[in-house]
Amino acid sequence: MFISKALSINDKNHLEIGGCDCVELVNNFGTPLYVLDESLIRENCRLYKNAMDKYYDGNGIVLYASKALSTMAICKLVDQEGLGLDVVSGGELYTAMKAGYPMDKIYFHGNNKTCEELEFAISKDIRRIVVDNREELGRINEIAAKQGKVVNISFRIKPGIDAHTHDFVQTGQIDSKFGVALENGEAFEIIAEASKMSNVKVVGVHCHIGSQIFDLEPFKLAAKVMLDFIVKVKNELDIEIDELNLGGGFGIKYTENDDPIEYDHYIESVSIVVKRMCEEKGIKLPFIVMEPGRSIVASAGITLYKVGAVKDIKNVRTYVSVDGGMTDNPRYALYQSKYEAVIANRADAPKVQTVTIAGKCCESGDLLAKDIKMPEIKAGDILAVLATGAYNYSMSSNYNRIPRPPVLLVKNGKARVIVKREDYDDIIRNDIIPEDL
Repeated sequence: MFISKALSINDKNHLEIGGCDCVELVNNFGTPLYVLDESLIRENCRLYKNAMDKYYDGNGIVLYASKALSTMAICKLVDQEGLGLDVVSGGELYTAMKAGYPMDKIYFHGNNKTCEELEFAISKDIRRIVVDNREELGRINEIAAKQGKVVNISFRIKPGIDAHTHDFVQTGQIDSKFGVALENGEAFEIIAEASKMSNVKVVGVHCHIGSQIFDLEPFKLAAKVMLDFIVKVKNELDIEIDELNLGGGFGIKYTENDDPIEYDHYIESVSIVVKRMCEEKGIKLPFIVMEPGRSIVASAGITLYKVGAVKDIKNVRTYVSVDGGMTDNPRYALYQSKYEAVIANRADAPKVQTVTIAGKCCESGDLLAKDIKMPEIKAGDILAVLATGAYNYSMSSNYNRIPRPPVLLVKNGKARVIVKREDYDDIIRNDIIPEDL
């Protein structure tokens, strides 16, 4: 019935997640409320890790994308499951460090890492800095020299792959702010330049072709393109690339219309291409890195709201207003992302009307879903928006000075807070009134 296996209906006709009654969760913790099923997150981690171990004979690592959802508890969980970590800011790196994440399992991405972030990362001896551009390469070499270190680096490469996805999340083509391109030769040139530097060592190349992809072919083609490039680097620069990061972007089921491929099948299919090409080209099989992204946490999460008002504009639209919105989920405002929703206190109620779910922000674009089929809704109902485990809490804001919701981790009927609810004192914590004002 539901798009996520984390969800069920109990004998009270209430939505359950991780064995917890969503109505009781709201009574105990309030709304809006992020809820994550721990068991499903762990299951997804194991699915990827087992596939990597099986199809690459253990010669690889799966990275959790902390930008999808970064908290100390989530860092602890994915470390326990044997995954590495992909960070894109000093804040994400700091969160991992405070959670006790092993620094030698962390990869640092980003198109404009600051000097302070690079100094922090290099001082902590993280496993890999994924270099985006020439200026950054120079900064890394200089900082490493000051710290008396040689830093192992890889390069983010734009392989020129059309991932058949939304323009906003298509990152493998030449017209992208990320990385260096193959087509114009800059990828080859920057590796040649790095090979002459004293405080960096080129060990890997990385690509990422987009997000929310449901087709295997772009991943296979990206692997082929990247391996051809590895051969070129070896033949013309005498540099053997030890590590190939094939990125991620595997699609998840946000609505009934989405049809994702089994995640381990992605890894299996690409591994066949990688092994065959390495044999044909006479190169050693590189250490393989995969970045599953949102697929580890997205389907494991829901957000619970309370309905405040239902506004029926005759012959126009019915607006259902909730006590959250773009402050806790900006993805509709940014991408017109589609979601499914359930009335948590009447979970099997038939869908009989078309409504638009509106947030409480003073912004006409503050919507969570537009023109979706729902049961009859009234003020006081509890609304659950599904598949919100990724890019919701992590992209949340205090727009209109609205406090961020808490995050719960649920398992076997037990709920634990992993991020506290903000209050108004949190909102003004960094405000200062100058003495001469």
